[in-house]
Amino acid sequence: MRRALLSPVVPAAAAVLLAAGVSFSAEPSPGLRTVDSFAAVPAAERAAALFAEAGRVLRHPRCVNCHPATDRPLQGEAGRPHEPRVRRGPAGHGVVGMRCEACHTAANYDAVGLPGSPHWHLAPASMAWEGLSLRQICEQLKDPARNGGRTLDAVVRHMKTDPLVAWAWAPGVGRTPAPGDQAAFGALVEAWAAAGAACPAP
Repeated sequence: MRRALLSPVVPAAAAVLLAAGVSFSAEPSPGLRTVDSFAAVPAAERAAALFAEAGRVLRHPRCVNCHPATDRPLQGEAGRPHEPRVRRGPAGHGVVGMRCEACHTAANYDAVGLPGSPHWHLAPASMAWEGLSLRQICEQLKDPARNGGRTLDAVVRHMKTDPLVAWAWAPGVGRTPAPGDQAAFGALVEAWAAAGAACPAP
């Protein structure tokens, strides 16, 4: 069924991906430090250190590409503007005639290197991370006016359990996964919150 649904767009999608330089291979990412490895860090500095380690994920292309500073998503390791020229749309799912789900299904389609995950969409403009420092991202995550109205506990749950966040570690062919895995990342974010949620220095 999925093959039949995708077959009209596969040739065009393949041409776009190949033109964009998708190599259909990916290098593994190094792991993340464990929460326990921060035990010797002074308490006053521990939260910021934990967030800095989690920031290796937050600032990775797998995350930043879907948190762009403009109305257009990014793609690839270098964060090139998305081709074709799609737009965010009012709810982050694209605009009429160019909805995200027209190409991106609930799973990666590795035959042509097309990424997919349930509820594929862009983060709201208020959650843009492109071009921000790690401290700015940290401050944004703690601000309900800019984080989708989430409490800090809700931010932690989102990082630990959201399937779209999980995609960063299984991005399909041609994309380097984010460092570590979702469990290690979620543990770092949870420990950061528990330690006071301080942000790294500018």
